[in-house]
Amino acid sequence: MNIIAIIHVLGTLLLVTGTSMSLPLLTSIIYQENDTVAIFLSMLITLIIGGHFWWLSRRNTELSLKDSYIIASVGWILVSAVSALPFMIHGSIPSFTNAFFEMMSGYTTTGATILTDIEAVPHGLLFWRSETHLLGGMGFLTLTIIFLPHGMGGLRIFRAESSPGQTITKEKFIPRNKDAMIWLWGIYLVLNLLQVVFLYAGGMDLFDSLCTAFGTVSTSGYSPKNASIGHYNSAYFDWVIIVFMFLGGVTFVLFYQMIIGDWHTLKINTEFLWYVVLSVFFCCMVAWILWNNNNYDDFLDSLRYATFQVISLLTTTGFTTADYEKWPQAAQMFLYMVCFVGACAGSTTSGIKVVHYVVICKYIYASTKKMFFQPLAVVSVRLNQRAVDSSIIDLSICYFIVNIFMVLGGGAFMVLVDDMDYITGVSSVIASLMNIGPGFGDIGPSENFAFISDTGKWFLSWNMLVGRLEMFSALVILFPAFWHE
Repeated sequence: MNIIAIIHVLGTLLLVTGTSMSLPLLTSIIYQENDTVAIFLSMLITLIIGGHFWWLSRRNTELSLKDSYIIASVGWILVSAVSALPFMIHGSIPSFTNAFFEMMSGYTTTGATILTDIEAVPHGLLFWRSETHLLGGMGFLTLTIIFLPHGMGGLRIFRAESSPGQTITKEKFIPRNKDAMIWLWGIYLVLNLLQVVFLYAGGMDLFDSLCTAFGTVSTSGYSPKNASIGHYNSAYFDWVIIVFMFLGGVTFVLFYQMIIGDWHTLKINTEFLWYVVLSVFFCCMVAWILWNNNNYDDFLDSLRYATFQVISLLTTTGFTTADYEKWPQAAQMFLYMVCFVGACAGSTTSGIKVVHYVVICKYIYASTKKMFFQPLAVVSVRLNQRAVDSSIIDLSICYFIVNIFMVLGGGAFMVLVDDMDYITGVSSVIASLMNIGPGFGDIGPSENFAFISDTGKWFLSWNMLVGRLEMFSALVILFPAFWHE
């Protein structure tokens, strides 16, 4: 384990975090509210600690894969801790547990909140709250790679933070890591900028447009309004956000391929096709149920509200325009199913991911065909017109099983710790592990996580981290063998 290299990356991470506080500081100055001092002091403390780490470890050394896993876990925890300082110093969230939960939820793009009155928080802190989505959406460590020296192990850091699904689809598009990260962040920021333009053109003020865009493309879900997107009651805003939530769920490598004119990659991408088909299926089913039960006046309204909520949960965004717990049970069941899916690997979303379901379904079909109809045939599982290695199939099945076990075990833990009903207990773990935000029961779209005990919040915060690091990177450090040289 290379302590010097780890400290250097963590120092760089803190410097990036401290510098990022300059935007909410500027926002606070513009609005002339009482959070200016809190943000400035937090920024100063973060930069001093980060600068000290960076200066003491400025000798460039190579990172091992083990170092990268440690950085991936410790880095997110450290950044969430220092990012909680503005809220604690200001007093809007005086409890460290609550402030840490809010920031971990922000960076992991979960969108679960403990705030009971969001609109009472000053604009500078609200902007910082939403900016954590912008930073965490593409993966905070991928941003840090841009500022690291060449040859320091950026690829290993990227692998430690990336989805297992990216291993399956083998998505690479630029040989040099730093150039790849610049492209990814460029595409990501352009999508954010485009959405800001569309929202602002539709009449949303600039501050709300920025915060909403930060929570959309990153598929996160923090809104500056208590009623989330339902506050605006605008069909135009709803459809704009639907489009950009959907785009946030697409593998970002595909955007690059389209930019360079390689549309063939999009056509043969199996996961993208399944993503589109699943989105259309669930949207139409929920819309039909709402229309059939006369929840809305006409089918277009039913389609609008259904599509928004399905895409929001499918992409693990968590924005809401309606209290879906008042919808028919059949509609809620489809929404519950969507929570277990997620969008594409290599996107800003979390969850199990479509690609794992594709591999598992194709494997079941191939195995059944071989077992009952063609016992002597060699039946392969194909993805993007290429055969999938058996180790990749094992990885997909393992990833799915671990997720289900964690939901069941975590739900039991939450029920025991907080004495809540099992629907809320299981849903709270799904909402945090899949980085969705709102759920069902007492953490539904009209509720929040404030009532949960400190123990429960720390457990859910850990689930957020595990979900954001795509399970294995966060769990591997718990194995004793990991620490053996």
